[in-house]
Amino acid sequence: MAKNLVYDIHDKPRFPKLIVFAIQQLLAIMAATIAVPAIVGNGMSASAALFGAGVGTLVYQLFTKFRSPVFLGSSFAFIGSMTAAFAGAVSMSLGYLGLLLGAIFAGLVYVVIALVVKFVGVAWINKLMPAAVIGPTVALIGLSLAGAAINDVFSYGPQNSNGAFIMTGNIWVSFICAIVTFVVVTLCSTYGKKMTKLIPFIIGILAGYAVSLVFTVIGYAAGIDALKVVDFAHFEALVSDGVSLKTFIALPEFSFVEAFKGVKDFEWSYVATVAVAYIPVAFVVFAEHIADHKNLSSIIEKDLLEDPGLHNTLLGDGVGSIAGAFFGGCPNTTYGESVGCVAITRNASVATITTTAIMAILISFISPFVAFLDSIPGCVMGGVCITLYGFIAVSGLKMIQKVDLEDHANLFTVSVILISGIGGMAIAIGKVTITAIACALILGIIVNIILHRTKKS
Repeated sequence: MAKNLVYDIHDKPRFPKLIVFAIQQLLAIMAATIAVPAIVGNGMSASAALFGAGVGTLVYQLFTKFRSPVFLGSSFAFIGSMTAAFAGAVSMSLGYLGLLLGAIFAGLVYVVIALVVKFVGVAWINKLMPAAVIGPTVALIGLSLAGAAINDVFSYGPQNSNGAFIMTGNIWVSFICAIVTFVVVTLCSTYGKKMTKLIPFIIGILAGYAVSLVFTVIGYAAGIDALKVVDFAHFEALVSDGVSLKTFIALPEFSFVEAFKGVKDFEWSYVATVAVAYIPVAFVVFAEHIADHKNLSSIIEKDLLEDPGLHNTLLGDGVGSIAGAFFGGCPNTTYGESVGCVAITRNASVATITTTAIMAILISFISPFVAFLDSIPGCVMGGVCITLYGFIAVSGLKMIQKVDLEDHANLFTVSVILISGIGGMAIAIGKVTITAIACALILGIIVNIILHRTKKS
């Protein structure tokens, strides 16, 4: 067992603890997983996306032989691709068919790369992306999410011309709820004993939610809208048409059901549109796949690119993404939030991840629980995300510690990645958007190759 872990990959916590740990992982990945269908719109279902994430994770675990402790959730990188699939469709149903076709294209990219890695090995990847490249890229993944966390903390409040949040009544309430959540998470993680130290996110979220409920109750009693932090509309929707079976259990609106209705509107030219929208993005996400697994490897002190092998993680990610999109419409990817949760709790048990996946599938049918998760205020999740995203960023910085920055070849490689990534160097080529992280990684690889080859010559 790695010295820094409480539970190693093959450890199996006792059942009651296992359930609690799985709920914590679920809370960590929940907000981002259901945010993607909400952003894309077009009637996409959050519960179906959750179901798809669970299925995709189980597929990933099967391909990696239950040796990689990470959860797969809805990929933000494909939001533009998914939007293009709907925009290029002649009907809503054909748009859903486009989501499935796109996920298949993206998954096949992973399969092809996995076959190359299987026969060629991973040595070329380590040379192409050494610590001087991967370290700052991992740091960027966390830093790029910092804005989202802070926006959640202030619940997207008004900003002045300098970008500072204007502290009105409701912003103060959001800020207090977020800080309570953050403080409880950090105190439990730092000073907690036994179980408390292992479930800091659950305790923090419950503490933040409790404070939010107090403000909300006072708000309703005093008629002050600024204090109403918790949105009860999610619970009201359960009984809007009276109490029935759907109040307690409801079948998610699976994407494949709607997609099959679009077969009659199918046009071959549409396939090309979807392919152009998805395939280039798959290559971008491939780079992030490596960065996530390098980061996770440093946390669990085991090289996942060697065991279970990059070809297996790629196959698991690719096929899992196809399976996830079949149900939820969203291609999946390994989640930094999941990696951060492993790092903070020091629980790398694959049994926990597998249980989380099964739980995600089951709760997608349970209406009250989905409503509760939807009702957790953004400010509370923002308080949690400060710690999660911060750990991802720091994990990357720890990798840079091993790099000789006195060597200018390494110094400028790290510099160009950090500045171009933090500066937001994203590029749109037609309908394809190369994210700032991907651009930074590509620049870093090029600079690293040029400077090191020049130095050798």
